[in-house]
Amino acid sequence: MSSLTEDESADVLKGTALDIYRLLLKSGKPLGIREIQRALELSSPSVSEYHLSKLESAGLVKRESGKFVIDKLILQNCIKINRFLIPRYLFYLAFAVAILAIELIFLMPVPITREFFFYMSITLAFVIIFAYETAKAWLKGSL
Repeated sequence: MSSLTEDESADVLKGTALDIYRLLLKSGKPLGIREIQRALELSSPSVSEYHLSKLESAGLVKRESGKFVIDKLILQNCIKINRFLIPRYLFYLAFAVAILAIELIFLMPVPITREFFFYMSITLAFVIIFAYETAKAWLKGSL
């Protein structure tokens, strides 16, 4: 087995190989070739075996007793909490929404000033940006 750098290993994580890696990551237990084929509804076990061999040669998964487990954990845009992969931007979004709520509830001056409107606009821009990035990461399903 060749030891690839983290960037080279991440290049392997595309398409079906990424789906298999995410399935192994979420399951948290060793899975066999047929289990992976059934879970992802692949056309044949040889398809899952091909992608598993790519992941194994990249050093991302390893074979234990005929089943495959995660060997190297790569989470670029996600945080793993138990079996859930949560985009890191979700935490930034929650923080930006909390700041926006604090500005609206506690810091709003009686006559709305130009400075307050500017600060609100900046905070709202951050909320929109983080909401977009969170949705993009969640829909794309990237690690």
